[in-house]
Amino acid sequence: MGTIQLKKVRKAFGETVVIPGADLDIKHGEFIVFVGPSGCGKSTLLRMIAGLEDITAGEILIDGKDMTDTAPAKRGLSMVFQSYALYPHMSVRNNIAFGLKMAGETPEQIAPKIAKAAATLNLTEYLDRKPGQLSGGQRQRVAIGRAIVRNPSGFLFDEPLSNLDAALRVNMRIFIMQLHQDLGSTMVYVTHDQVEAMTMADRIVVLNRGVIEQVGTPMELYNKPQSIFVAGFIGSPKMNFVEGNTIGVRPEHIAISDKKGDWPGTVKITEHLGSDTFLHVDAGKRGQITVRATGESNYGPGDKIWMTPDAKRLHHFDAQGRVTKV
Repeated sequence: MGTIQLKKVRKAFGETVVIPGADLDIKHGEFIVFVGPSGCGKSTLLRMIAGLEDITAGEILIDGKDMTDTAPAKRGLSMVFQSYALYPHMSVRNNIAFGLKMAGETPEQIAPKIAKAAATLNLTEYLDRKPGQLSGGQRQRVAIGRAIVRNPSGFLFDEPLSNLDAALRVNMRIFIMQLHQDLGSTMVYVTHDQVEAMTMADRIVVLNRGVIEQVGTPMELYNKPQSIFVAGFIGSPKMNFVEGNTIGVRPEHIAISDKKGDWPGTVKITEHLGSDTFLHVDAGKRGQITVRATGESNYGPGDKIWMTPDAKRLHHFDAQGRVTKV
């Protein structure tokens, strides 16, 4: 099992309220991603689940049991940190085994667990090396291996890829997704990168100043955001917002023409990305509009164009930034 429930979980530092009251049900085997800008409370919420941060009020249930005041080591969860947190003087083998040794397991009990984890993580040939002899991605896999051998109910990842370069980050993202499929374990993953959230999650939890703005599958949040905050955070490039009857429309839901359309504009910047081209257009009183075009688009700075948003793809928001029905 690996269910996690948050019931009116609140966190305050003195008079400063970081999490005003979070309710969330995480099912066994789900890959849940907490996403939001820096300072939104996502890492604090993860640390409270882990038991590394005391909660001010509310309850945390793991597999149906109240673990609110239970020590981290007894919650049945394993955490993978951003900084790897490996012992530099120990071999990969001993880093992975450390938690098991501290728990009192014998070498005979530990050896097969290390062998299995190393095989799963493609680390077998590196077991006798020190962390300093490994790449960043290999070190992160060692940290994951240390978590796997404990056979936890769930895994908690706190921005584990943020120290890696772009190419390695993509590889590790795919690796963790495959690991989730292979293990079938519950995983809760924190990131500020909405691309990671969209590609990895079964469900995304969007946080804004400690408040859960919306929970849903990646495509639910993309197609049916419930607030301007969610609409602007999910999607790259972000949704365009036009003042007036506040409406939003995504760059790929705008048709362009040099002959006629609904909104006139002047191309200011062109970004060629191979398969796609993004046009940043000055639309006068409507502000700057970003439009997604094909990679073969020949529009350039100074070109006059017409833009026509897909009426069926418009999002309408009220003065408080919440979605309204058309």
